[in-house]
Amino acid sequence: MINLTDMQTVRGLAKKHNFSFSKGLGQNFLIDETVCPAIAEYGIPSAECGVLEVGAGFGVLTQQLALHAGQVVTVELDKRLAPVLEETLAGFDNTEIVWQDITKLDIKAFLHEKFGEREVAFCANLPYYITSPILMQLLESGAKFTAITVMVQKEAADRLCAEIGSRAAGAVTAAVGLRGTAELLFDVPRTSFYPAPNVDSAVIRITPYDTPICSDELLAFTLKTVKAGFGQRRKTAVNALSAGMGFSKDAVIQALADCGLAATARFEQLDRDTVLRLAETLKNI
Repeated sequence: MINLTDMQTVRGLAKKHNFSFSKGLGQNFLIDETVCPAIAEYGIPSAECGVLEVGAGFGVLTQQLALHAGQVVTVELDKRLAPVLEETLAGFDNTEIVWQDITKLDIKAFLHEKFGEREVAFCANLPYYITSPILMQLLESGAKFTAITVMVQKEAADRLCAEIGSRAAGAVTAAVGLRGTAELLFDVPRTSFYPAPNVDSAVIRITPYDTPICSDELLAFTLKTVKAGFGQRRKTAVNALSAGMGFSKDAVIQALADCGLAATARFEQLDRDTVLRLAETLKNI
C-alpha cells in the first residue's frame, strides 16, 4: 500500500501524473498518518458496512476506509485524479470510484443502486467550501446512514455541534439536530495537510436517532422551515418565514402565538422542540 501521508510520496505522485492542486476545489491532502485510520475506526461500525465517501483526493482516506469496510464507493469530481487513484487504490477490489458531482446525485437512489440493502456509513474529508451544502443534502435526502463522520473546518465543527437555539447555531445545525446527535471527536491542526490551509480542522460524527423524532413528511417540511428561518437570520421569524415560505405575516404571527412565542421572536432563538412545533403548526395552516 502506497504511503500517502508521506509528503515526498505525494509530491512524487503529483509530478509523475502532472497533477497540480486546485485551491478552487479545496484540495488539501492529509499527511498526518494518524487521522485517516481514526476517521475509519470512528466512522465504520462493522467490517460488513458499506461506506460512501466524497472527495477521494489521492486516496489517503479511501485506503483506510477500504481496509475497515466491506464496500467503499467514493464520489470524486476531479477527473484529473484518475491516473493517480488507479495507482494508489490498486489492489483494493472493494472500492469503486464514481466520477460525478455529489450535489447532482439523488443520494437515496444512489445508495440503493450501489449498496442495495447493506448498511451504509458516510465518511469524508469535506472541502470547506461545500461542507454545509453537502451535509444539508445528506440530511434532506431521507437516506439512512449508520453514521456521518466528516472532517470539516474547526469553526464549522463547533457550529455543527452547537445546541439549536444558541448563538452559534445555523440552518445546518438545526438540520443535524433534527436527524441525530453531533459530537466533536478530535481536532486536526492545519499542519496535517499539504498544502497547509489557513485554518484548523476537526472531525465530527453525526449519529442518527434510533427512532425518528417525527414523520418523514414533517421532517422534510421542518427542514424547509429551518432553511427559510435561518436564510434571513437578522430578521424576525415572521419576516423570514413569510418571505422564505410564502406565508402571510398574520399566519406566521398566529403560528408563533400558538407555540407561545411573541411576534418579535427570531428563528435563531428557538430550540429544537419549538422549531418542530412551529413547523407542524405552519404545515397545518
